[in-house]
Amino acid sequence: MAYTILASALAYQFGLSYGEPRSKSFRFVVIDEAFGRGDDESTQFGLGLFKKLNLQLLIVTPLQKIHVIENYIHSVHYVSNTEGNNSQLQNLTVEEYRNEKHLHNSIPNQIEVTAISE
Repeated sequence: MAYTILASALAYQFGLSYGEPRSKSFRFVVIDEAFGRGDDESTQFGLGLFKKLNLQLLIVTPLQKIHVIENYIHSVHYVSNTEGNNSQLQNLTVEEYRNEKHLHNSIPNQIEVTAISE
């Protein structure tokens, strides 16, 4: 429900229409931990809805939902700060992430930032 309301509000505010060819209108949305509490089905519904509106998303989420959103993303950016002093960033394409995901899933205190783009 929340994803439908958010997508509807964005579509209304910026004059977006389903199936409309891309234009020079606003298409970038930042979502911070929006998919962390929902089930996998509602996450997929929300991502599909945003994709239908041709929105580009920057999603900040804990690792728990990466298995659901990895089918919708172009790149993964891992941010880790294991000692609390200096953050480290690793940039990967989704293909690189899939090849290396066993390495990232074992790192504690890890947050990934993923960007959907076409």
